[in-house]
Amino acid sequence: MKVEKKQWVTVQVLFLVLSILALTSESRGATFGVPDTHQSLCFDSIRVVSAPLSGEPFYGQDAQYQAPQPSYEDNGDGTVTDLNTALIWQQGLDDKMTWSEAVAGADTCSIGGYTDWRLPSIKELYSLIQFSGTDPSGPAPVNLIPFIDTDYFEFEYGDTLAGERIIDAQYWSSTVYQGLTMGGDSTAFGVNFADGRIKGYPRDEVGPPGRSFQMTSFVRYVRGGSYGANQFQNNGDGTVTDLATGLMWQQADDGEARNWEDALACAEDLDVAGHSDWRLPNAHELQSIVDYERSIQSTGSPAINPVFSCTQITDEGGNTNYGFYWTGTTHEAAVPYDSGEFAVYVAFGEALGWMTTPDSTYVLTDVHGAGAQRSDPKTGDPGQYPHGHGPQGDVVRIYNFVRCVRNADGTGISEQEGNGELSLEISGGNPSFGQVTFQYSSTLSDPLSLEIYDTAGRRVAEIACLQQGLLTWMPENSGVYFARLISSQESTSGKFIVFR
Repeated sequence: MKVEKKQWVTVQVLFLVLSILALTSESRGATFGVPDTHQSLCFDSIRVVSAPLSGEPFYGQDAQYQAPQPSYEDNGDGTVTDLNTALIWQQGLDDKMTWSEAVAGADTCSIGGYTDWRLPSIKELYSLIQFSGTDPSGPAPVNLIPFIDTDYFEFEYGDTLAGERIIDAQYWSSTVYQGLTMGGDSTAFGVNFADGRIKGYPRDEVGPPGRSFQMTSFVRYVRGGSYGANQFQNNGDGTVTDLATGLMWQQADDGEARNWEDALACAEDLDVAGHSDWRLPNAHELQSIVDYERSIQSTGSPAINPVFSCTQITDEGGNTNYGFYWTGTTHEAAVPYDSGEFAVYVAFGEALGWMTTPDSTYVLTDVHGAGAQRSDPKTGDPGQYPHGHGPQGDVVRIYNFVRCVRNADGTGISEQEGNGELSLEISGGNPSFGQVTFQYSSTLSDPLSLEIYDTAGRRVAEIACLQQGLLTWMPENSGVYFARLISSQESTSGKFIVFR
């Protein structure tokens, strides 16, 4: 389901929305919000399924948890504002260019009359990826959906008539890999909005004389915002809070590698530091804690802040390395239709692959860089993939590690939790400029209550409810609020903004 264009948002309201979000983020230490991945479908190990219930296999995946939904404003001047991150983006596309040309081109960019454009960091660029897309890799793809909102941003697949692959829709970032890929290439990270991945690409000309190759990719410049700078706080209880995002993380993984189904179950069953509302992070959330200034090649460490610990592994080449970590996000394929056999992981160690030499010998090398985002089969035997998967022979492990997350303010509530006996609709405008109305209903016989929380996790109202009806509430202050309708068996929730 596409996010509708917010044509009704005036300049004044847009300013107020961003101001309120900034104020409420500051009150809890957050400086940037991690947007949702826009994945609305649930999957088992193979295909689309109805939403699992709590306690059932595959419960707790990406589509079952709320996060700020992608929301954009077309500014009518060739730019688009992301209402979650406050980043302002170039809307259109220029011709593909080398990485050096992309970096230099920001200085002469004047779209919308602005002169402070820059090549985005990999975290900024990845904030635009949406996992409602379908990966066209493979023969005769159908059901092609890009991994970016084409209602707001221009997009092109690779030009197959010019000899490109359909997946040749890579975009440069400004983030340089702290290491070399392919055995010796200086590398910059990029996002592929055709197949839904992060990888490292060669910054300079590569290959032997006479057969050298210079990578060119699309560019989408950005301005404004402060997305991507972490502020980690060690809570001293086995958890770490990122004050920049308001997300609380497991400080250490448990050292056990699992398939995707077991990873979901592990997160749902976890109880750490007195909290039991842990979940497997979505792709955006997990990528938000990568430290792209670190790598095993440059710092002898995983690509994550030292406040965290990661389990060391012996990789497929017999070397000390660090592993892949599961997300709750499925990487949907375009062929066959509704195929969900792969799930997204983030590599905190080297993203290895088996490359072939001219004499057809397989060589294991860091092909994508630490901090790459790829995908693994959700289940199966890694031994069935002795030389990996895909054009760069990505190593296939299937059994990956788990680092769980929760909202530090306790407001993370399952979007598809329970049997659907509760419904809650919030009206009066969103944003609202006064009284807020809640329409609710329940098919359950047990008592209901409506609780309202602010972004600091404080409960500001609690109202006893009948089985169905209307309630009104007049807030005292402006801000972002969360409403939660609760029974003894389940709950449902919603988010709204108030201006006073």
